[in-house]
Amino acid sequence: MMARTFTVDAHHHFWRTARQPQPWRTSHHAALARDFEPADLEPALKDSGIDGTVLIQSADLPEENERMLEYAAQARWVRGVVAWLPLHDPPTARALLADLRAHPLIRGVRCLIGRDDAEWLTAPATLALFRALADADLTWDVVPVTEAQARQVAGVAEAVPQLRVIIDHLGRPPLDAMATGGDREVWGPWQDRIASFGRLPNLALKLSVGIDVLTAWRTWSSAALHHPAAHALHHFGAHRVMLASNWPVITLHRSHGSAWNDLSEAARHALPTDERALAALRGGTAMRWYGLKP
Repeated sequence: MMARTFTVDAHHHFWRTARQPQPWRTSHHAALARDFEPADLEPALKDSGIDGTVLIQSADLPEENERMLEYAAQARWVRGVVAWLPLHDPPTARALLADLRAHPLIRGVRCLIGRDDAEWLTAPATLALFRALADADLTWDVVPVTEAQARQVAGVAEAVPQLRVIIDHLGRPPLDAMATGGDREVWGPWQDRIASFGRLPNLALKLSVGIDVLTAWRTWSSAALHHPAAHALHHFGAHRVMLASNWPVITLHRSHGSAWNDLSEAARHALPTDERALAALRGGTAMRWYGLKP
């Protein structure tokens, strides 16, 4: 019998709406226009048997990093922080990087790219910045939602193979398209993208659902998660896939506990008898990729 492993929710946020401008929130996100703080999440983590978390930035502001470290000091179960870094502005990013390196809880960086043009990601100055991130042992989290962005992310991973790149939210599967996984016309581009990403060994993937899908998806279906989870695991393996709630964004459709159960079930559906792989998904992969300590 395997010993119980450390369980990690690899992606969640905290915010106070009065202090953190979030231009990505629209009229469709009224449920998110309130404060979400450690006391709101802690009971759900206990109910799901989650031991630690990774706290992710949700605002592109320097103050965001200070706020996240304050939250981490309150919630000792936050084992890692993915901070904001203005990757589109390498000189400013380099100046901030020295401060980030001084905080052992900061294990990665991210900035929000939405659906914007991302050609700047593979510019020489940006690639040099990514090499500095790799030297600092920091990961890069990114949410590519367009084919053009996916090509740029792959270009970064190929150009800087020592950089650990973590793709959030399954790389935006077309769950809102109301089509089955066998529908090649709808699912083909995403399936090809994941297969291409999977060939790059320095890329990992989060088994989670992002705001772009949650906004467009009319009705949550736990069964609809089975195909993208199986496809991702086929091309990445459990050693490069991590379970993540995306709380509180997920509350547009599900509670933390319900979402965690549905995502876990999708993983188990793909790996019905492989307890070692499931343990990696539930925590081991996040521990290794982010360099977390239990």
